[in-house]
Amino acid sequence: MATVNIGIRSTGVYLPDRYMTSADVARESGIPQEVVEKKLGFRRKPVPGSEDHTIEMGIRAARRALEKGHIDPEEIDLIIYVGEEYKEHPLQTGAIKLQGGIGAGRAWGFDVQLRCGTTVMALKVARDMMLADENLNTVLLAGGYRNVDFIDYKNPRVRFMYNLGAGGAAIVLQKNLGRNEVLASKIITDPSLADAVGVTAGGTKVPMTPEALAQGLYTLDVFDPEGMKNRLEEVSMPNFLQVIQEAVMASGYTVQDIGYLCLLHMKRSAHDYILSELGLKPEQSIYLEDYGHIGQLDQVLSLELALEQGRVKDGDLVVMVSAGVGYAWAATAIKWGPCAG
Repeated sequence: MATVNIGIRSTGVYLPDRYMTSADVARESGIPQEVVEKKLGFRRKPVPGSEDHTIEMGIRAARRALEKGHIDPEEIDLIIYVGEEYKEHPLQTGAIKLQGGIGAGRAWGFDVQLRCGTTVMALKVARDMMLADENLNTVLLAGGYRNVDFIDYKNPRVRFMYNLGAGGAAIVLQKNLGRNEVLASKIITDPSLADAVGVTAGGTKVPMTPEALAQGLYTLDVFDPEGMKNRLEEVSMPNFLQVIQEAVMASGYTVQDIGYLCLLHMKRSAHDYILSELGLKPEQSIYLEDYGHIGQLDQVLSLELALEQGRVKDGDLVVMVSAGVGYAWAATAIKWGPCAG
């Protein structure tokens, strides 16, 4: 029986043309600009314009991916929406709006969600489905992100999220493409942090009311800052390293084989620590200091930048790594270039 491979045919990224700078964040938050740049780790970040809606940014990124891959939308069998739940309208199915936006009449679609871990997790979901279903040959993962709208720069509890930005990204997967093979994944979730971060009002526990709006309860907050800090100090870096190591090992490689790490934006010290622990050089990842954190789309942006800069070449083992509040850590390995044999 012939071996089936699932490969990345193309990717696409859309970024708004508006940016918020480190000086802007310093002015809004009262934090020195040097701290924003050196510790929080960003010089600027894209923020949405008036027409940069969440699903719409995913549609724009998907169109770019289809164009780059010379793909007719009618080739697509399945669309998985990997963007945020905060989108044009509450309770809207992003994948179906995406389907219409790109004209993929044959496809069907659904949404998945793991906060900023969504795209890396969705690569596993898509790969497993494609291997199991002979009718799934071309799958689109796409979505947008603009959780920057939920940031109150006067709230020091969400300082670690001051880097949130906006954008869209897409990945087209194809069965038996013969190159850029998606390999194994590893995901860890920690329910002890399930209620650590969220928006206070707007759900079933605290309805959105004029009073809630007046109190600013529509923004992101950390409900147990000390407990979350202590728990993350205990588990976060070990979990990052574990998901990377296990995804690589399950793919038949070792950490020493990693050629490039698509790492989400995080504070600079954490980024440097992960590279150091894996024995990777700084040039084997890109620190997204000019983009901030575009949620679950960082990994696609990192890959595109790496390809443009010649940091990823045929034969490299690429690992996409993410974490999402809730809390989740995920990694997926990809063998870039032609498949062996």
